[in-house]
Amino acid sequence: MIKVKLTKNNNYYKRIIITGHANYDDFGKDIVCAAVSSTVITSVNSCLAIDNESISYEDKNGLDIKVLKDDEYIERMPKEKIDTILLYNEQDVVNLFKILTSWGRYMKEEVLSNDNKKEEEETQ
Repeated sequence: MIKVKLTKNNNYYKRIIITGHANYDDFGKDIVCAAVSSTVITSVNSCLAIDNESISYEDKNGLDIKVLKDDEYIERMPKEKIDTILLYNEQDVVNLFKILTSWGRYMKEEVLSNDNKKEEEETQ
């Protein structure tokens, strides 16, 4: 099962962690994993094209993405860059949700808000 953990900070998703495998099919043939991977890789590359320091990510035992990586950096960025990056961020989460609604038995989503209150959604 693919696990998507989203940490929401005010009006955007500050951190996205994706782990696991959908097990829809074998590695290399799994269309659910391919959909999640292409959605996230496109978003990461789009943000990096706007500003190569706007996000940070690690690809160890899953993908850990930090959007607008720190508050000091955000204060130095032009507003139009921030707005575009946050738009990509929102589109990424919407696309992940669309994959979840179509292929929910292969995915699980967990959303943490500012106060770390869980808003967990599972589709079986």
